[in-house]
Amino acid sequence: MNEAIEQAHRGGILNTTSLMVAGAAGDDAVHRARRLPSLHVGLHIVVVDGKPLLDPKLIPALVDSSGQLSTKLIRAGFNFFFNAAARRQLEAEIRAQFDAYRATGLALDHVNAHNHMHVHPTVLDAIVAIGREYGVKAVRIPKEPLGPSWRAAHTNFAGRFGNAVLLSPMLARMRSKLQAAGIAVNDFVFGLSDTGHMTRERVAALVRELPEGVTEMYFHPATRKWPGMPAWAQSEEELAALMDVDIASYLRDAGITMTTFTELAGAA
Repeated sequence: MNEAIEQAHRGGILNTTSLMVAGAAGDDAVHRARRLPSLHVGLHIVVVDGKPLLDPKLIPALVDSSGQLSTKLIRAGFNFFFNAAARRQLEAEIRAQFDAYRATGLALDHVNAHNHMHVHPTVLDAIVAIGREYGVKAVRIPKEPLGPSWRAAHTNFAGRFGNAVLLSPMLARMRSKLQAAGIAVNDFVFGLSDTGHMTRERVAALVRELPEGVTEMYFHPATRKWPGMPAWAQSEEELAALMDVDIASYLRDAGITMTTFTELAGAA
């Protein structure tokens, strides 16, 4: 995946990426990012479904018996909200990840979270409070517009409806919280309902449905399959979409401006 991100930035349309500081290839990712000064990098906070940065013994309310962060997202959400010990440990883990990102020396373009857990009020509030100390200027809002998303894909209406409509109260609260804190946000995203399937055909359809405003389109590219890769993920095809000259030409010819969270924060 790191290799794909570098390729897509050097020869494609990718201009921004997010770093999981406790990821298995984190050191490699940092090394690549340092030699790509035009690549904007943000912090991808992991509080579920992954490896914690802190010793699991220090955050027992967040991890399972194997020392991994919980894969049960709904249960984890209730735990964050109702368990005072879990909230303290959550804040400690988030702070540790901010510290680790700062230690890389990379500029902080934005913040988001694995599985979009920063939509959760407790997680978001911790990110905003702690992030002030680390210069957070922009955060992703995972709001996918139903009409454009559906017209581009014509698949999984229930999922698209759920993402766009059922999450709207939490997304509205999220936007209000971030804007009140002076943190820049995007208007929309594409990729939420098409995770693992951002192929050339899907992306070409999506870019023709871009709504007015600032839309982040996100991918999970890879140069090849790896052990444990989900069977349904089309990561190699996602890399091909990022490298596709016809998509790049359409963006240019349609007058669509490519931007970054850093630029968005500067314009706010």
